[in-house]
Amino acid sequence: MRPARLGPRDLVRLGGTGLRTRPLRVFLSALGVAIGVAAMIAVVGISASGQAEVDRRLDRLGTNLLRVEPAPPQGGEQRTPLPEEAVAMVRRLPPVLRAESTGLTEARVYRNQDIPVGRTGGIDVVAASPGLLPAVGASVRGGRWLDEATEGAPAVVLGAQAARRLDVAAPGTRLWLGGRWFSLIGVLDPVPLAPELDRSALVGVPAAEKVLDHDGRPTTVYIRADDRQVAGVRAVVAAAANPAKPSGVLISRPSDALAARDATESALNGLLLGLGGVALLVGGVGVGNTMVISVLERRSEIGLRRALGATRGQIRTQFVTESLLLSVLGGIAGTVLGTLITGGYAVLREWPVVVPPWASAAGTGSTLLIGALAGLYPAVRASRLAPTDALAGT
Repeated sequence: MRPARLGPRDLVRLGGTGLRTRPLRVFLSALGVAIGVAAMIAVVGISASGQAEVDRRLDRLGTNLLRVEPAPPQGGEQRTPLPEEAVAMVRRLPPVLRAESTGLTEARVYRNQDIPVGRTGGIDVVAASPGLLPAVGASVRGGRWLDEATEGAPAVVLGAQAARRLDVAAPGTRLWLGGRWFSLIGVLDPVPLAPELDRSALVGVPAAEKVLDHDGRPTTVYIRADDRQVAGVRAVVAAAANPAKPSGVLISRPSDALAARDATESALNGLLLGLGGVALLVGGVGVGNTMVISVLERRSEIGLRRALGATRGQIRTQFVTESLLLSVLGGIAGTVLGTLITGGYAVLREWPVVVPPWASAAGTGSTLLIGALAGLYPAVRASRLAPTDALAGT
């Protein structure tokens, strides 16, 4: 007489019955798998959301910005300053769409004249050209930017960090700058592509030359080039900015710094992903332990089923199915939990919420693999029990 065949529905029902009889143990075992899957999906999701935010910021700010400044001195040589004509010469390059500059001054800014000299909070005072903001992708958070009416007056605009360190934000506040009072007319939003501006107090070039004894030389030149010719501009801009000594010019692409920072975070995310995999492996060990104990406690059930005609293959399939269901429950819960963690973190940081489909698929696939491996040994052990020994409880 051939034994009855068990269909997929019968196997799921039979495996589910074994899980329902021990709900607390099932919950704890599934929780271990869920934590591992949630950790993996959260790490991948947060990393992908962060990358999407970097891409969005770069799309908004542009990757065609180049920064030109004197190169650091080497071998005892002095830093070679840029000539006064640097901006005008750079603007002559056909692919250059815009070129603006800032010039570092010797002045210092204080909240008032009673602050001891030297306590500047690391705030530089720089002379800025009127077209600087669109060149670097900056915006004014409050007040106004320097224009024809204010660039020659004792007016100052603060970067975001500078305003925070000086504890001022309201336009009209007076600041002690270069030995005289300047009026605050605006505060900038953070500038991702030019973070040095966040720590600066910016005044007009005419005011800097008239009041602060600025020599008019640019310290940094910001260039917006044609997107298709950024590399070409980068190759020739040193000679254009300082024909007398091109080797004394340092050229950088600020967007590369954002990409490098994202790459560093990706390396850390790889480590965290490995830790999530370890947590998932520990959850799989918990599932295997649960199934071993389940076989020991259900020897009588196994013996009865064998006595009624169940084959060893059916017994193995039953316990493997039970292990798979246990792991899948944990995998589904972990996927939901990991997605919620990613969404919550991304919303908190005001990032796009991105959970790659492959991450959810990998989480589910790994739980199926772990469930099969964790249930294989207990299933084989259960199938080898002789009906008489199992019924006798030996």
